[in-house]
Amino acid sequence: MIKAGELKGRHRKTFDDVMTTPPKSGIKWSDIISLINHLGGKVKNGNGSRRRFILFGTIYLTHQPHPGNEMDKGAVAGLRE
Repeated sequence: MIKAGELKGRHRKTFDDVMTTPPKSGIKWSDIISLINHLGGKVKNGNGSRRRFILFGTIYLTHQPHPGNEMDKGAVAGLRE
């Protein structure tokens, strides 16, 4: 379980952006990676731009955005779940 009160600074802002309803677009990919790593999760590479986030025994599959560096609303909504 993630306790948002224990997160500081940039990680707290990224977590709040992910948990916002309706989903917020424009969250930087690097901020998501940093948050996942800070929470003890892992990011594994798949084929091409596919990425697998593993956090607390849950796996979320997504594509790394390209050519930009920002996640769209659908990817953020999937990550939130």
